Amino acid sequence: MKLYLDPGHGGKDPGAQGHGLDEKDVTLAIALKLRSILQNDYENIDVKMSRSSDTTKSLSQRSSEANAWGADFFLAIHINSGPSTALGYEDFIYSGLSDTSKTAQCQDIIHAEVMKVNQLKDRGQKKANFHVLRESNMPALLSENGFISNDHDAALMKQSSWIQKVAKGHANGIAKAFGLKRKPIDPPKPDSGTLFKVIAGSFKSKENADERVDQLKAKGIESFVDTTKIAGETWYRVQAGAFSNRENAEDRLAEVKKAGINDAFLVAE
Repeated sequence: MKLYLDPGHGGKDPGAQGHGLDEKDVTLAIALKLRSILQNDYENIDVKMSRSSDTTKSLSQRSSEANAWGADFFLAIHINSGPSTALGYEDFIYSGLSDTSKTAQCQDIIHAEVMKVNQLKDRGQKKANFHVLRESNMPALLSENGFISNDHDAALMKQSSWIQKVAKGHANGIAKAFGLKRKPIDPPKPDSGTLFKVIAGSFKSKENADERVDQLKAKGIESFVDTTKIAGETWYRVQAGAFSNRENAEDRLAEVKKAGINDAFLVAE
């Protein structure tokens, strides 16, 4: 199965903006996680992305690329914007299609799977004359994953755990719609006992460390100050999580860096 995955906007086009977020960043985060889930967990799926970084690409480039590649399905990931009271999830297929079309059947399945996990209000399944839906030669869906202009939805968008859930919901829907088979699960490896700690800064002054804890708390990230000895000197480290799974630790590290803490790092103990 060939999936053309299209994170909306990018580069010079930030998309919708609100609550300190750009649509282009949220859509890319969801799409990258979705690609990872599909490639790691399922057999016989090839994923081509319209962009895998913050680059500019026109709508016609996206649809033409998917058509030339011969994709089986086109999935565009977007974030909505509107009045501050508007909230929730909705998805779209081309307005010229019937409710019994293959595309509509895919929409039924994917919509249901995404709504199981995304913690958003259900705004329903819709149709529209969007370029990527109209000009793609294969079944195509555009999902609008919450409103960047709404307090509730935007707060979720800032959580790496929510990005993971939304990506997983889309993955579950695609797998179900196209009958993808899961890869065999490898036997669990013995626990190495390694703990991956997310250090959001290391300071000689406890006052500076306390300030960093307050800074993180304001961004919704819990942390605490721990002390360590380096070359005989006491340092105050701000710890923002400890994980036995490195991938989870790296997700938290990315969340901390996204909050503006560029000197954050991982420590394996």
